[in-house]
Amino acid sequence: MKIYIASDHAGFELKEKIKNHLKENNYEVEDLGAHVLNKDDDYPDFAFVAAEKVAESKGKSKAILFCGSAEGMCIAANKVRWVRAIAAWTPTTAQLSRERNDANVLCLSGGKTLVPIPGLSLEEAERIVDAWLSTEFSAEERHMRRLKKIEEFEALWQK
Repeated sequence: MKIYIASDHAGFELKEKIKNHLKENNYEVEDLGAHVLNKDDDYPDFAFVAAEKVAESKGKSKAILFCGSAEGMCIAANKVRWVRAIAAWTPTTAQLSRERNDANVLCLSGGKTLVPIPGLSLEEAERIVDAWLSTEFSAEERHMRRLKKIEEFEALWQK
């Protein structure tokens, strides 16, 4: 499975470290940027590109996005149809997002912002990533029903 990764300046450092972690664990990784630290870049520019790649892959890829709070990337990625992006702060929330929501984009906090957000440690981020990538969607009827409702609502906005 291909994993797309992307970050703004606030998530850049953590993205680079997680990229190494993914490669060490034999994931195919494509870094969509930022490729250099630029304090004036904007997270939506990276979130949209990564989310579109995931949507186009029709279940064959996932993305991990990094920004200061994780929330900005999550909001932007969720604007792309067929993307279910979540911000996870624990391995349990990451696991549940896969199991119950079939989340295909994971957003993590790099914490490098003007707001006093500590962000995740590398060890916390690695545990979250590992839990998220190792958990399959349960495909239980109740979860399928709920995702179908989301897809139907999304389709209304595509007309």
